[in-house]
Amino acid sequence: MTDAPALRTIAESARAWPFEEARRLIKRLDKLPGGKDKTVIFETGYGPSGLPHIGTFGEVARTSMVRHAFEVLTEGERKTRLICFSDDMDGFRKVPGNVPKQEMLAQYIDMPLTRVPDPFGGIDGEPEYESFAHHNNARLRRFLDQFGFEYEFFSATECYTSGMMDETLLKMLAVYDKVMDIILPTIGPERQKTYSPFLPVCPRTGKVLQVPMIARDVDAGTVTYVDPETREEVTTPVTGGRVKCQWKADWAMRWTALGVDYEMAGKDLIDSVTLSSKICRALGGTPPEGFNYELFLDEKGEKISKSKGNGITIEEWLEYASPESLSLYMFQKPKSAKKLYFDVIPKTVDEYLTFLAKVPDEAPEKQIDNPTWHIHGGNPPVAKLPVSFALLLNLVSASNAHDKSVLWGFIQRMAPEASAESHPLLDELVGYAIRYFDRFVKPNKTFRAPTAQERQALEALDAALAEAPDGASAEDLQTIVYEVGKTNGFADNLRDWFRAIYEVLLGQSQGPRFGSFIALYGVDETRALIAKGLSGELAAEA
Repeated sequence: MTDAPALRTIAESARAWPFEEARRLIKRLDKLPGGKDKTVIFETGYGPSGLPHIGTFGEVARTSMVRHAFEVLTEGERKTRLICFSDDMDGFRKVPGNVPKQEMLAQYIDMPLTRVPDPFGGIDGEPEYESFAHHNNARLRRFLDQFGFEYEFFSATECYTSGMMDETLLKMLAVYDKVMDIILPTIGPERQKTYSPFLPVCPRTGKVLQVPMIARDVDAGTVTYVDPETREEVTTPVTGGRVKCQWKADWAMRWTALGVDYEMAGKDLIDSVTLSSKICRALGGTPPEGFNYELFLDEKGEKISKSKGNGITIEEWLEYASPESLSLYMFQKPKSAKKLYFDVIPKTVDEYLTFLAKVPDEAPEKQIDNPTWHIHGGNPPVAKLPVSFALLLNLVSASNAHDKSVLWGFIQRMAPEASAESHPLLDELVGYAIRYFDRFVKPNKTFRAPTAQERQALEALDAALAEAPDGASAEDLQTIVYEVGKTNGFADNLRDWFRAIYEVLLGQSQGPRFGSFIALYGVDETRALIAKGLSGELAAEA
């Protein structure tokens, strides 16, 4: 195991993006008065106006990777904290389309999210949590805990009402005009008429109001507005949870109050980061170092949204693949827009397994650029699996197996030494493969009959496999498949040969190395599959 000083030396030139981010953060801190001695605050933000989506997890995962890289580069000499902040005091502006009791929720528009009832039934149909925000907060925390993240959870409602934000809110009141000068040029004429960095919580209705301030008293720490329903003037302190800040002002206020040093944000928030940074400086604070990641897209290429419920949920990914594969998806190319839907799962699982298998043979300077090093906090497990996830999916398809023990029977033909006990990771993959196949592959399989040329080649493949020696390796079997294709009309385009195999025998346009599939499934079983494909039985089943 590489000791801390040696690891630090290697990390100083590491190319993995978490190290690049950590080095930028160190440079920033070194320039700040007392920056080398302060506890470094990493923050992620979450709006519980809808169910937590996978992008929220991604932000925590990525920030945790940067935090770990920072600790490696500083040899753990600088204290760090990761704060996950929930904006649960925000007004409830619209009812998400993917939650129950829509009519009930509609009655609570403009109420703080922590005062909107939980629409999900618990025991005997009674709400499980005291509010919609509490439900969503708890759901998010369960996921974060499941992944083993080290974090502190902050509730905006608690921060405002406890007085934690009071000092900074009074600063906001004192520089009110400066904040308005920053914000007003960026919004339209109609919005300018009602804009205020402060959103009063109406003492009469409890709603978060978007109203202009008609007076301010810095010495008294109060603002005055007109109640939009009664038309009465109301004076309220800006402290103690009697107001909350408008979005961009709130972000700046939080950075200042908590002393945040690092926070990521999606590419769509670049302008918001710029404005909030200006407000932060007006408050006497220093904006955090940042990182702008690209957005996740659903299968239609649209931005995923917690209110729409498009894309894929954290729960869904974990039903069909490992937590580590999800972490890999978050690690890879954070500045590129990526489709986040079910069809990315198999590829990501196998990429994770490939990276993991490389670690033991890599030099330390290569290991710390390996994604699994960051996924596992510098200690990736040793695991080399005899089969890929894609191969397991095709095995499920060909065998129609829905029982893990049946699949293990095939696996042990290829790897006799393997078992569920000796290879727990592989055993998990077997379960994932069965569930993924049933949900996503089986409904979309389309078998076809072979063309005359394909029929000739498949018959030749059957004959060649009949002559294959017992115990032929996956490589030997792959060579047989290649040679049959070359000598039966596919010499100029072997890709068409393999596509024909997949479409006729497996009902899909692409698949694994077919030699590996034969070795796993069995020569006799593959010949039986070819016979069914040639007879039209598979196409008829589809």
